[in-house]
Amino acid sequence: MTSTSLTGRTAATAVPEPRIDSGRVRQLISELLTALGEDPSREGLTGTPDRVASWWHAFLRPDNSATATCFAESRLSGQLVVVGGISVWSLCEHHLLPMHLRVAVGYVPDGQVVGLSKFGRIAQARAGRLQVQERFTRQVAEAVAGVIGSVDVAVAVDGTHLCMSMRGVRMETARTSSLQASGRFSSDPVLSQQFLALAYKDIRPE
Repeated sequence: MTSTSLTGRTAATAVPEPRIDSGRVRQLISELLTALGEDPSREGLTGTPDRVASWWHAFLRPDNSATATCFAESRLSGQLVVVGGISVWSLCEHHLLPMHLRVAVGYVPDGQVVGLSKFGRIAQARAGRLQVQERFTRQVAEAVAGVIGSVDVAVAVDGTHLCMSMRGVRMETARTSSLQASGRFSSDPVLSQQFLALAYKDIRPE
């Protein structure tokens, strides 16, 4: 588990869309199949390069267009809010293998609350790229801090990585936990423990 803090006020930033050459991706997948001893023109593989190129295009360009909706709730100031049940897939940038990330986000409202769907969109947008779990955790925390206008944010992530369970040591049950805590979550031990108790109950329920 890693725990670090954000400093200063973080502005919400849009996720840049990569330039994807789908035609070149199709060609490369066809070449890869040939290099693996396969025949890209055989039955069963004829549409594979197109399907793979289409998937890469969709995965690397997640919908990030929705803006955050905030609702005035002055009486909730100081309350701990934890949003869990966020589950996304990303790709390990070291091996190009999938990783499954379960996310819980905590924040302290100050006069307003954020529409719940925004947290899932933030996670999806940061997962739709070549990633490492530690960076993903920090990026989600920074984006949430930008939306709420405060660094009182904590993000916990539980990840299973095929690059560890499918290759290398092949430990199928291995999991990785990461934590990004800032503001009151890094200075108030009671608030921090409350968040962790709720977060890990959600992302590691068994």
